[in-house]
Amino acid sequence: MGTVLTVNVGKSEHNPAKGVGITGIGKRPVDGPIEVRPPGPKTTGLHSGVIGDFIGDTKHHGGDDQAVYAYAREDYEWWEAELGRELPNGLFGENLTTEGLDLLGAVIGEQWHFPSGVVLQPTFGRIPCSTFQHRMGEQRWIKRFALANRTGAYLRILNPGEISAGDRVEVVDRPGHGLTVAEAFDIYMHDPDRLSRLLVADSLPPSMRREISERLSR
Repeated sequence: MGTVLTVNVGKSEHNPAKGVGITGIGKRPVDGPIEVRPPGPKTTGLHSGVIGDFIGDTKHHGGDDQAVYAYAREDYEWWEAELGRELPNGLFGENLTTEGLDLLGAVIGEQWHFPSGVVLQPTFGRIPCSTFQHRMGEQRWIKRFALANRTGAYLRILNPGEISAGDRVEVVDRPGHGLTVAEAFDIYMHDPDRLSRLLVADSLPPSMRREISERLSR
């Protein structure tokens, strides 16, 4: 069991780090619940799975397999010690800031059940980008974030509804393959010899499964 500390929503802001020129990474805690529903395909759908949340780079963010992003308060605290600065909820662009959920050990394809009936499913970790680098203002941030492998979890929406701060989250239906978000991210980013391991997870994003299959066939 874990808890949602805050629910966070981003609005359109100027983004000098990418050619698209706008971003929704600046997410902030909001009062009241957020409503989530599957947004559809990445480039042609509704983009964010959170109603009212903005996504600027729709080529690389959003869509059904990245509908909601969660980050753990415990991992923020680890980064606070590393960086020597306070990191408020929402700074990393997550929709859900959690406590008590081991996002490093989240198994791809497990299910997170919320009191309202919402069901979310981890699909992969967050790959850092130039927008994230600019927001943090830390040297070599992309590389540091990737090497630390405290990526948070992207989530698919299996059942829509409302999520509120204070909601308890129950993790159920954990697949037997045991492939965690952290292991999958490390293999994908740093260990190409083990790429075939990722294909044990049926819930891996289909686009990533196709990419991995193509890389393995070369």
